[in-house]
Amino acid sequence: MAVFPRTVASSLLLLFLLFGFSAAKELLVGGKIDAWKIPSSEADSLNQWAERSRFRVGDHLVWKYESGKDSVLEVTKEDYANCSSSKPIKEYSDGNTKVRLDHPGAYYFISGAKGHCEKGQKVIVIVMSQRHSYTGISPAPSPAELEEGPAVAPTSSATALQAVIVFVLGMLAMYVGFLM
Repeated sequence: MAVFPRTVASSLLLLFLLFGFSAAKELLVGGKIDAWKIPSSEADSLNQWAERSRFRVGDHLVWKYESGKDSVLEVTKEDYANCSSSKPIKEYSDGNTKVRLDHPGAYYFISGAKGHCEKGQKVIVIVMSQRHSYTGISPAPSPAELEEGPAVAPTSSATALQAVIVFVLGMLAMYVGFLM
């Protein structure tokens, strides 16, 4: 009878490993509280941080800054390139901005403070599609790769494939448990 609890434990561990790493996260932009500022060098650029980070659908970006002195603008690719703040997609100015990444592809953010974007206070965030978040293998594309277009949204077959994998691995874990 000791085999059954071991099998259940193995199956639960397997499910945790498959799903535990895909939970949505809150990510502090730049990795620290005072990161939303004009960078002092290229190495201090928020795009350097974004290229090293993984963003998935459902994650939240969090900005901390002084309300009234700065803001965060979500803009189009063109407005990002031109540092144009005249028609943002969304504007945030509360000092504790939280943005949900609700679709795969590129998000473009610039500072709303006059002249800050031109001095480098901006960031491109690339969000991986759901199917990539299950494997953890595919890296997020770099901003240079965006010229080819945004990531493709997942299809329902990705969810079906995940269910099949979970079933097969669960059965394998039970089989191995019975052999022990």
